[in-house]
Amino acid sequence: MKDNFDVDVNLDDLPDSDDVKKAEAESSDDVKKAEAENSDSPKKSGKRTKKVSVKDLGEDAQILPIEDFLPPKLNIIPMSGHPMFPGIFTPIMINSGDDTKTIESAYDGDGFIGLVMLKDDDPKDGDKAPTIKDLYTVGTVARIVRKINLPDGGLNIFISSIKRFKIRKTLNASGPIVAAVEYLEDEEFDTFEVKALTRALISEMKEISENNPLFSEEMRLNMVNIDNPGKIADFVASVLNVEKAEQQKVLEETNVRARMEQVLVYIKKDQDLLRIQKKIQNELNENFEKNQREYFLREEMKMIQDELGVGEDGSDYQKFKARIADFEFEGEILEAVENELEKFKLMDPSSSEYFVSRNYLELICTLPWKDESKENYDLVRAAKILERDHYGLDDVKKRIMEYLAVRKLKNDNKGSIMILVGPPGVGKTSIGHSIAEAMNKPFYRFSVGGMRDEAEIKGHRRTYVGAMPGKILQGLKIAKTKSPVFLIDEVDKMGSSYSGGDPASALLEVLDPEQNVSFRDSYLDLPFDVSNVFFILTANTLDKIPEPLLDRAEIISLAGYIDQEKLEIAKKYLVPKNLVKNGLSKSQVKYTKEALLRIAEEYAREAGVRHYEKCIDKIHRKLITQILTGIAPESKKLGAVTKSITDEEIGSLKKETFVIDAPDLDKYLGKPVFDESEIKKAEKPGTAIGLAWTSMGGDTLLIESISFQNDKGGLQLTGQMGDVMKESAQIAMNWVKQYAIEHKIKNPSWFERNTIHLHIPEGATPKDGPSAGITMATTLMSLITNRPIKPNVAMTGELDLTGAVMPIGGLREKTVAAKRNGIKTIFIPKANERDLDDIPDHVKKGITFIPVRHAMEVMKQIFQSPVKKTEEADYGF
Repeated sequence: MKDNFDVDVNLDDLPDSDDVKKAEAESSDDVKKAEAENSDSPKKSGKRTKKVSVKDLGEDAQILPIEDFLPPKLNIIPMSGHPMFPGIFTPIMINSGDDTKTIESAYDGDGFIGLVMLKDDDPKDGDKAPTIKDLYTVGTVARIVRKINLPDGGLNIFISSIKRFKIRKTLNASGPIVAAVEYLEDEEFDTFEVKALTRALISEMKEISENNPLFSEEMRLNMVNIDNPGKIADFVASVLNVEKAEQQKVLEETNVRARMEQVLVYIKKDQDLLRIQKKIQNELNENFEKNQREYFLREEMKMIQDELGVGEDGSDYQKFKARIADFEFEGEILEAVENELEKFKLMDPSSSEYFVSRNYLELICTLPWKDESKENYDLVRAAKILERDHYGLDDVKKRIMEYLAVRKLKNDNKGSIMILVGPPGVGKTSIGHSIAEAMNKPFYRFSVGGMRDEAEIKGHRRTYVGAMPGKILQGLKIAKTKSPVFLIDEVDKMGSSYSGGDPASALLEVLDPEQNVSFRDSYLDLPFDVSNVFFILTANTLDKIPEPLLDRAEIISLAGYIDQEKLEIAKKYLVPKNLVKNGLSKSQVKYTKEALLRIAEEYAREAGVRHYEKCIDKIHRKLITQILTGIAPESKKLGAVTKSITDEEIGSLKKETFVIDAPDLDKYLGKPVFDESEIKKAEKPGTAIGLAWTSMGGDTLLIESISFQNDKGGLQLTGQMGDVMKESAQIAMNWVKQYAIEHKIKNPSWFERNTIHLHIPEGATPKDGPSAGITMATTLMSLITNRPIKPNVAMTGELDLTGAVMPIGGLREKTVAAKRNGIKTIFIPKANERDLDDIPDHVKKGITFIPVRHAMEVMKQIFQSPVKKTEEADYGF
């Protein structure tokens, strides 16, 4: 025991001897100085303390171990990361407000705190302060040696951990946590087995410390100088890289032998990890040295080849260099291509970057930088091609001929943008093929339906092996010319996503005449002129196409076909084409006019001709099956096979001819999909027929209404109506109600006691739009006056609250639908009278159009005589 070892002594507890009083007087200056410092040892509130040395206390004084002064209850500080073992002197950062208060309280008291590990470092409720239930039951008691206040309100404390303890009883479960503790003593710490384990532990740790740069020389010395086996095990467990649960298990083990055995197991695991790590490091070094050696050898080979002038004539580099020189690039393009070429020359052919650069240079060499197809077409031939490939569509073909004529006169290669809008199956895509053939230009088609990634248009950035250019450059690479015809299908079905961007916006740069002169694909990242491309876009509807995209294009609408047009299309195109498809000669099967017309009327009423073509195909399949197997077309069982035809007999059968008449369709196509009974008719009061426009073309709309007694009154709507259509129904209801009360058709009380139910059949199909306003008003007026409308009459028009009939769109498609459904009279808004010129004469034939400005003009002409009229009512129509 050194005489100059200082301790804190509680003067109130010492005997009142003269020696002690003398020592107190001599060191009074030191006491005052200690009290003035913030970072001294803990203060003893309410007691007189003195810093004295052992020699001042006399020869008979004894120093008691600190374990004898450990308190029975402790303030608990929750720990995260790893547990604290006894015998450790270390700093700890305290940031929590509750923990800061606990430290301050302990520091002002006896200076002891309990350090206990949290069971979960990332609790579900991260903002909630931990409680005693969140902690393990075994921890370490520590004494605060020094405290430093930090600017952010936290604390940095230096602690000396002393002994294990176990929480015996909770005195305060949270903020601050206080517990009564039981201090744990080491067991079986002085046996031969423990001494052997101690030597093994120190030996194994020396091996780890030599291979691990994180072990300092001071740590090695501390480990050797510890004379307590239990503390050696604690020290080793604290520095090993093991899970906190395993360290906590070591902390909870009071049997020294078992504790050292656990630590030895963890040392073995750490040694295995170090061996694997060392092996991986050696392999990496060997690979690096090998690659470096190969690099130097290749450089030497290149220098030798340069000196001899041999070796590179057939390389990719020389091929790319020669092809790029032919393009005679200038400015930015020349600089970028030369830089890429030089980088490619120095790359290792086995590296992934080599193939990225090679694909990039290959794209540059295959793009048509200067190859422009000459304008070499004849207008007479172009007209014949359009007439040959398409029946009807006169306005579309006329517009295409106008474009070709202007282009021929100007001798200009500049492209154009055209949007073909119409229902499915009317020939939008085939028109693109015909335009390309008429102009003698290559044709490239791609669809953007469902596309959600703008990289499909503008390409991927050249940062990985799988990067590709966009569809535009891919098409130019395939077409091998700067002025092809591009058909971009389904532009109204493009999507967008958070990660992929907006393809519609990316398409704007491609189609804008002011920007596409220097279009930049993200993969190529060089300006490329696509202004000579003739872009044809197709869509079923314009509603979902961005307005800026529509501004850059000329819109050409394709209406659906009427039955007579379908008959001519079938005769000229569908039947001959399908006969060849099914292995029959063009003259082998003949259809009567009645049969073709019946297919259009009863089996394929859609705006286009795709379903019509499927019906033709079905007839031919059943006809061939009947010829070869004897199975009747109407048979549903394979057991009806009655014959088998040989190859020789097939040749003779191809000479036979067959005639398909209207009655034969029942056995080939089954029962009609549509019949006269399904044509929409408004024969009862409270019904009327409107005309609607959809992406599938025009359609007729039967609107029904009934009334029933209900004290709530009001209007009830069904039939999958959209918000705009619901508003139109409410406007129609209010206008009719006001008119009926004003003209005494119904009393106000009738509307209060009766609910009117308005319904549009085919309830599974969503419907929206304002053009059914006049139809709804007519339906409601028919209901409350009990007067049915005249037969074969339909109407379309938006209605406002004053009864004015406002203009609508899609009149051509609506007229085609009315023609298919046998409508003879159509009421249209006066403002749409100008659109009648755009409807072909054969479509308008047999239909009377009545332009109206106000709903009353419709009411005065559309109703039949009333079933029953009240005496005081004045209908006004």
